[in-house]
Amino acid sequence: MKEQVSGEDGKQVTVISTETGTPENDIGLFQDPNQRPRCFTSTFQECIFVLTTTMAIGQSSFFQGAVIVISATIGRDLHMNQAEITWITAGNSLTSGALLLAFGKVADMFGRRSMFITGMAGFTLALVVAASPTLQSTWTCSREFWASFPLRLFLPPAGNPLGFVGGMIVSGIATQVADWRAALWVLAVIYAAFTVLTIWTVPQDLAQKTRGFSWDSVKSLDPLGMILAMAGIALLSSSLSIAGDAPDGWKTPYVIVLLVLGVALIAGFLYWQSLFSTPLMPLHVWRDRNFSLLMGILALGFSGFVAAQFWMALYMQEVLNLGPLEITARLLPMVVNGVLVNIVCAFLLHRVSNKLIMLTGTVAYAVAFLIMSFTPDQGLYWAYYFVPLLLLVVGADCQFNVVNMYVMSSLPTSDQSLAGAIFNTVSKVAGNIGLGITTAIYNAIREGGSTSPIRPYLGPYWFAAASAGIAVFLVPFLKIGTQGHSEKDPSLSNEPDEELGGLEAQVKT
Repeated sequence: MKEQVSGEDGKQVTVISTETGTPENDIGLFQDPNQRPRCFTSTFQECIFVLTTTMAIGQSSFFQGAVIVISATIGRDLHMNQAEITWITAGNSLTSGALLLAFGKVADMFGRRSMFITGMAGFTLALVVAASPTLQSTWTCSREFWASFPLRLFLPPAGNPLGFVGGMIVSGIATQVADWRAALWVLAVIYAAFTVLTIWTVPQDLAQKTRGFSWDSVKSLDPLGMILAMAGIALLSSSLSIAGDAPDGWKTPYVIVLLVLGVALIAGFLYWQSLFSTPLMPLHVWRDRNFSLLMGILALGFSGFVAAQFWMALYMQEVLNLGPLEITARLLPMVVNGVLVNIVCAFLLHRVSNKLIMLTGTVAYAVAFLIMSFTPDQGLYWAYYFVPLLLLVVGADCQFNVVNMYVMSSLPTSDQSLAGAIFNTVSKVAGNIGLGITTAIYNAIREGGSTSPIRPYLGPYWFAAASAGIAVFLVPFLKIGTQGHSEKDPSLSNEPDEELGGLEAQVKT
């Protein structure tokens, strides 16, 4: 229910009451936008809250940026093979992708603030465990589980570029001064501090009615769907990654078993989702043609994007023998250009056909991967890597902005939260699958007896170029125009009230 009341300064303020009659304005969600929300006692606390939530969404990017410049060093120190080195990055995508939807339901059960604090503390603890001189298996499971908790709750977009470049710089300096474990200790200290700040700055969510713990609430999490999804993707990715190191390659019995089981479990997950009353991923949202096409294009592009970053950084470490700070300096243009591309996209989304923006992103991907695919031995950075690095973020940011805007403005309100979670899940799972496939390609070329040190690294780029090429041919089937208009489009009957910017829908749900 909406009503107009007079604010403290005499201005009219919109107040929305929930079903229980509690004014949402009591917690500062709806009031004069020129006033500080009542849940914050000072401007300083408000600013720290924004910084804390930004650091939360930057968790995965922080870790990715930190390990991408030291993955070869970690592998040598822990005596890892190539498949195990790949899983340093792939494990994050697997667990966060598979658990993202489920933890959204967990947050509804126990409260978003509690889950946020638990996630920050768990991430810090996992970094401490991973940095300790323990078994190498710690690296495949310790950090990944906890990273998924806060991602469903807050999504400040600055967290991703901030996290990636911050992780590279912290890791580079710490490794240069001490060793790779020092980089993780520094990250642990940083996130321990932000965990304390989280307790102080994140306000109580008075509007949320938590369901508490019960057998019915556990069933609503769809634990079977969660297990099927994680196990299926893990087995499929593992079979692709380890085939090159197996005794008989793809003919090795356990590789075949893992591959078949992975595909079967993923198929079982999809079938179970069609039967269960509260599925982890309701399938009805895929009936939207544009959404399905956008997810397919995004998955094809992102599988190559993640793989290209990983293999490029690994090549710089293993073949060029560059240090972490040197690699950070070479990858930095990608981060800087990413910020600029996001600004340009924000300016163009409601002025230029988003179909054209999507095409620009897919073509940028394809051109970047093709240039990298022709890199010769001792190829110059400025000729074969600088331009592709700039184009890679054009592809990623163009696609992400278009898909995100479609989810937030074109889908029915009832499907937006679900589609947003699927959007994030697909991007992470696609990156995981891409790393698995490119690891198999790398191992196959390396075992083929190539004399060129760079040749095994070019195979993953060719895979990425092929994926981007397929995505280019899917773009013409999209039927989307401009998005993100300041005025409500009357043709979108399911759009939330313009005055509330979509928040009314969230309160009602």
